[in-house]
Amino acid sequence: MVVETNSEQETFLTGKKMGEQASPGQILCIDGDLGVGKTVFTKGFAAGLGILEEVNSPTFTILQIYDEGRLPLYHFDVYRIGDSEEMYEIGFEDYLFGEGVTLIEWAKQIEELIPKEALWITIEKDLTHGIDYRKITVEGI
Repeated sequence: MVVETNSEQETFLTGKKMGEQASPGQILCIDGDLGVGKTVFTKGFAAGLGILEEVNSPTFTILQIYDEGRLPLYHFDVYRIGDSEEMYEIGFEDYLFGEGVTLIEWAKQIEELIPKEALWITIEKDLTHGIDYRKITVEGI
């Protein structure tokens, strides 16, 4: 599936629609360059789960848990992970396939740990279509 958006709001709404359809145990892996809109998408996804709390990228904490929505959201940002072993140290596998949804920004950093059932979401810019244009590709559905 490919979705093209032309504003931050449209990227947010794309994430929100996916959050509304999310189910327990689902794993979403989000990749794209810096500043492409991964966190905007994630904020929309959280809104789709009914999470009202401010969602930020947990770059320095690696994991942020939001549990006031219809499903818990386990939001990982693995940008600063040095190697996959660090993920085991924080109990990464305990969050997979649980009651909530696991969303991983910069997932390619730990690709070997990702179960084959995961959805892969790639967000790309294309400045020839405008500064706010994003191409959101979802694979694994």
